[in-house]
Amino acid sequence: MTALEPTTAIPQLDFSIEQVAVHERAVVPTLRVVVRIERASGAPVRSAALQVQARIAAPRRPYDEDERTRLRGLFGDAEQWGSGGLRSLLWSTGSVVAGPFEASTVVELALPCTYDFEVAAAQYLHALRDGTIPLELLFSGTVFHAVDSHPPTLQVSLLPWDREASCALPASVWHEAMERHFPGAAWLRLDGAAFERLCAFRTARALPSWEATIAELLP
Repeated sequence: MTALEPTTAIPQLDFSIEQVAVHERAVVPTLRVVVRIERASGAPVRSAALQVQARIAAPRRPYDEDERTRLRGLFGDAEQWGSGGLRSLLWSTGSVVAGPFEASTVVELALPCTYDFEVAAAQYLHALRDGTIPLELLFSGTVFHAVDSHPPTLQVSLLPWDREASCALPASVWHEAMERHFPGAAWLRLDGAAFERLCAFRTARALPSWEATIAELLP
């Protein structure tokens, strides 16, 4: 046995997305992503600690005129989209641990969703009312597996950098998650100086609510 032979036992893992739905028991807007992990080759997996980065592959989707108008503040005029204006967006991150398996296993990833409109991904998701959103999930982390030696030993290997999976997220699922936690509402974050000016404006006019204050400011 040569010194290089144990490396042939490193598990080669493939990922696919089976379902994306609203996480009904989460305390903040969260999606439940069902991920299937397949062992293409190598030793059986003892466990895997995975980090997941979710990206919105915006260039992979067509847009109608209304959507282009709503996305203008994010990507610029539609005429600029072909020259780099339309780009992928980092959306969310999460982590999950997979238990022992030989051929394949299924894990559930909790993917939190921000409603902060300072975040580009939230602006994008809010602007799309129908259709689907192309997602790319990038996987990294460590895999624990046994090396066929005497006696058998446990080895830790890093996932290759190119492990990923794609899926189409219905826009309605994201809106359902927001509506579940913020029914009929949206959230805006202001810096302290702008908020003080808004408070003074409301007080000076004795306006009954923040909605009435914003309505007074709008034409």
